[in-house]
Amino acid sequence: MARTRAVDFEEKQRSILSNAAAVFAELGMEKASMAQIASRSNVSKALLYHYYPGKDALIFDIIRTHLEELDAGIASVDRQDLGPEERLRALVRQVLDNYRGADNEHKVQLNGTSALSAEQMDHLRSIERRIVKRFANTIGEINPSLNDEKPLLMPVTMSLFGMMNWVYMWFRPGGPISRDEYADLATTLLLEGVKAVR
Repeated sequence: MARTRAVDFEEKQRSILSNAAAVFAELGMEKASMAQIASRSNVSKALLYHYYPGKDALIFDIIRTHLEELDAGIASVDRQDLGPEERLRALVRQVLDNYRGADNEHKVQLNGTSALSAEQMDHLRSIERRIVKRFANTIGEINPSLNDEKPLLMPVTMSLFGMMNWVYMWFRPGGPISRDEYADLATTLLLEGVKAVR
């Protein structure tokens, strides 16, 4: 007979993922151990292994959850009734809002993929492609000539992701600029620059 899930299974799983992301971010993927993750999560090693058979499964689930929440967030603001420039601003704001409080998960995403299988990577890349496509489509509407002579749409799109993805390295709450202000700044830099790209 299959074992039934505890009532608080998802809550515990979420806590484990959050604590594991913190351990991985602090110690690195190689040095972090399942024992350290169990200790940080206030669960036994046996219970941790009940949820996740190893570090690769934990890393995969941290990144998958992070990307799925990002994908759902940007899907919720990708309103076709907005003009493309305003839609791009909304998409950038949503990404930076999703990144709020997720620095550890973001570090795992940037540094942890070498531990994953080809199948796990394919799954994550499919979510990433969906996210990037929303931005590329919107940027393509703003400047439809980006791919006329050279394929420039993807380099422009990925430049915007560069601005968003590394914000965790320098952004501090209470600093000289808010997340929303930086979202507007990054969008304006792209919008003004993309008009000049030929």
